This record gives sequence, structure tokens and C-alpha cells, in this order.
Amino acid sequence: MIYTYLGPAGTFTEAALLQVPGARDAQRVPAANVNAALELVRTGRADAAMVPIENSVEGGVSATLDAIATGEALQIRAEALVSITFVLAVRQEIDSLEQIRSISTHGHAWAQCRGWAEANIPDAEFIPASSTAAGALALLDSETNHDAAICSPLVAEERGLKILREGIEDHEGAVTRFVLVSRPGAIPAPTGVDKSTVILPLAEDRPGALMEILEQFAVRGVNLSRIESRPTGAGLGKYFFSVDVDGHLAQERVADALAGLHRVCPDLRFLGSYPAADGLSSSVDAHNSDSAFSAAHAWVAGLKGHLEH
Repeated sequence: MIYTYLGPAGTFTEAALLQVPGARDAQRVPAANVNAALELVRTGRADAAMVPIENSVEGGVSATLDAIATGEALQIRAEALVSITFVLAVRQEIDSLEQIRSISTHGHAWAQCRGWAEANIPDAEFIPASSTAAGALALLDSETNHDAAICSPLVAEERGLKILREGIEDHEGAVTRFVLVSRPGAIPAPTGVDKSTVILPLAEDRPGALMEILEQFAVRGVNLSRIESRPTGAGLGKYFFSVDVDGHLAQERVADALAGLHRVCPDLRFLGSYPAADGLSSSVDAHNSDSAFSAAHAWVAGLKGHLEH
């Protein structure tokens, strides 16, 4: 197996990938950005890619949501959760916060540490980096143009970076969710605690259009654990919805909801059913159980048996 991930080495994304059984001993190829990682999968140069999709502080990762919603179809095979904590790494000659004039990190990391930075280094310029590790590793380059970086403790320790402060995140206990994406193939068997992800284009911007979509889930007792709107890029008012639901395609209520959605949004994109990383299952009312759906289908089939031919 060849895995790719949002690099360079030492990112939180690599930490998520290492949770995948066998990934530690497999070939791991860092990619410069999410699109590059997914392109390696689409072209067959990698078997799967680990990319961030959601953060408990900042919400959805737009680069991933957009990249898997368009282009050649992909499939989510697994997810991983990584607890996020940050350190402030600095150039060797920096000994105090007062010396810092510029700081680099990924935009999502900056958002999670902005409060600390504004309180402790208010005059420092923020310089965006392609990843937390990229911003940190640039400190090793004598020609880099920033004094400090916000990164994971792992990359700072592995590369021998000087750490000036630890635990600088604004929200203790923050978590980032990552997904393992491959080319379409067999869907993992249900575990009893699963998620499914769907991309739903809003075909027409009119009153009740979103409600019509949501009703397909509500009337079947399918819980939405995440729903986000993203612009399609085709013009103002043109959106698609990225949705995570609790449940698996193999479950009758989920399959029935997907059938209803296909009538409303024939261009929907099913991104797969896969084990939920948090291990938490949602409660299902008796009338939405598989047995209830089977009994209902059997009852309707019995009625149809009396139709005249």
C-alpha cells in the first residue's frame, strides 16, 4: 500500500494516518496540499490519502470539502480523530516573545491560537503556511522570513526546534477529524457504529428546497452529525451541501433516505459508509429499525399482490 497525506512529515495529518492499521510500515508520501494528495489517488500513484475534513473549533476544512465534492469520484473508507495541541517554535537566536516580529503556520492552526497570539505577541505579523509543519521546518532555513511558528509538539521535537511556549491553543481539548480517501471500491461492512457522507447539490434556489432535502432524513429517523454549505463556484446562490449522517448504507433507514434524496437530487454524490471513529452510536426509534422497514415493505408487497393484471 502507498499512502499519501498533507505533508510534510510530522503534521497532525501524518499522526492521523499512523492510526490506520499497517500504515506505519507502509510507504507514506507527503503532499504539498489537499488537492495534490487527492490527485495522487485519482491518478493511481497512491492507494489512499489522509486529509483533514473538520475541526471542532473552526468547522469544515473547505479545501477538502470542495476537492472531494467535484472531479473524479472518490470514496471515504475510514476516519480518524486527533487531539490538537500547539507549541510556539522559534529560531535559535530568539529568547523572548518581545523579539518575535513574524509568525507562520497553517490558517486553521492560526485560528485556534489567535487569541493567545493577540494577547502575547500582538505586533507579530501572521505569515500563512501550507501546513503547520511547513511553517515550522522553514525555521531551519537561514533565509526564512519569519521568527516563529505554531506547530505540533511532534514536529518540533523530531526536528530539534527550539520551543518557547507550550499549550498555546485557545481551546483546550480541540479535535481535528481526518478522512482516509481512496478510489471507489468495496464499501466497508457495517460495524453498528458507522457514518455515511453525501454531497447534495442544490439544483434550484427556491423556497423549501433545503427543507425538501432535510425531510428525507427526518422522516426516516436518520441523524445528521454534520451539514455544511459550500459554493459551487458557478455563481452567487449556487451551493452544494456536504452531509454526514449516522448510519450505514446497509441499514434500511439510510438506504431509504438515499433513495428519497436521489429523487430530489439526482446528481448527489455518495462518498461512502465507514466506521465512526468516536465509537458513539445514535439511538434509533423502533419504527425506524431495519425490521420495521422490512415489515413495511412486506406489507406493501402483499397489497400489490392483489392488484388486477
